[in-house]
Amino acid sequence: MKFWRTILALVSMLAAGSALLWPRIARTQQSQRVPTIEEYNPKSTLTTKEHKPERAKFPFIDIHSHHWNPTPEHVDQLVKEMDTINLRVLVNLSGGSGEELRKTVATMKGRYPDRFVVFANPSYEDINAPGYGNRAAGRLAADVRNGAQGLKIFKNFGMDLKYANGERVHADDPIFDPLFEKCAELKIPVLIHIAEPSAFFDPWDYKNERWEELNEFPQRARPPSKYPSFETLMAERNHLFAKHPRTHFIAAHLAFHGNDLERLGKLFDTLPNMYVDIAAVLAELGRQPYSAHDFLVKYQDRVLMGKDIYDVNEYKWYFRALETRDEYFEYYRKRHAFWRIYGFQLPDEVLKKIYYKNTLKLVPGIDPKAFPD
Repeated sequence: MKFWRTILALVSMLAAGSALLWPRIARTQQSQRVPTIEEYNPKSTLTTKEHKPERAKFPFIDIHSHHWNPTPEHVDQLVKEMDTINLRVLVNLSGGSGEELRKTVATMKGRYPDRFVVFANPSYEDINAPGYGNRAAGRLAADVRNGAQGLKIFKNFGMDLKYANGERVHADDPIFDPLFEKCAELKIPVLIHIAEPSAFFDPWDYKNERWEELNEFPQRARPPSKYPSFETLMAERNHLFAKHPRTHFIAAHLAFHGNDLERLGKLFDTLPNMYVDIAAVLAELGRQPYSAHDFLVKYQDRVLMGKDIYDVNEYKWYFRALETRDEYFEYYRKRHAFWRIYGFQLPDEVLKKIYYKNTLKLVPGIDPKAFPD
């Protein structure tokens, strides 16, 4: 009996201590500040094999880069950095037109003729004067004679560009037909940015998966009071591609269908002159590695390597996703993805097409001898 009385006394003491301790723990938990959505960044405890390639497996062409008015010093530094990651040819989409283009071509291709490609950009200054399309086509022909190897259309096309009367210039406006037909005649591609991620057109609330980017850059929101809908812009773009079947169009950023690869595949099936780059949308592919793998294998002839914002240290995420089966690793720019991504390990022949073969087919004047096969 004495033994059991001792046990009961100990149990009572423990119970009393717990009653005193739990309120203190609860108060501590309640007093801890809840992190904001930007602050919450949990450290993964996952342990798996990791592969972190610093160089691409094959030499590659970056079809999507921007270097406005580059200096000789900048170009020299670019080449040094390109050599470290196996970047053989960089395409500068920001060549401008006229004298600006001639200067950029001289600074980049004049110093390193086999390492750079420069695209021209159209001017809209005289868009309200009759005959604009033919003048724009003529300027492009002159730019090609001066070294341009393609045409880049920036994102204001279809969204912000307006006529003098305030009317929006539609992406499939017939006024541009001579310009795009000239591209077919000159056998140069058009790399075109129309619209933005579809989430930018959606309500800006906590259900929007691009909330963090919109919070950082509010001007990227596309409210219906100021902009056409996402679907309106997609319809105009697709009509533009369809009415110029001889012109090769490269839709930037997976044509903003990286979140719906089935839809993009149907577009490829319908529009044989349409291609895409993967610039700044690696996070879209990386969150769906099985679908991304199958899609890129099926449409291996239609996808081009691109990065957009140039940073030599960020390319390795592309190498890791394209070349390995690594799991659940962080993306390099949080505002693009609050999720982690996975590698989808493409076969070598598919890698070669995305890295350089598809671009060699589309962009004239790149020396193929610098690449395998």
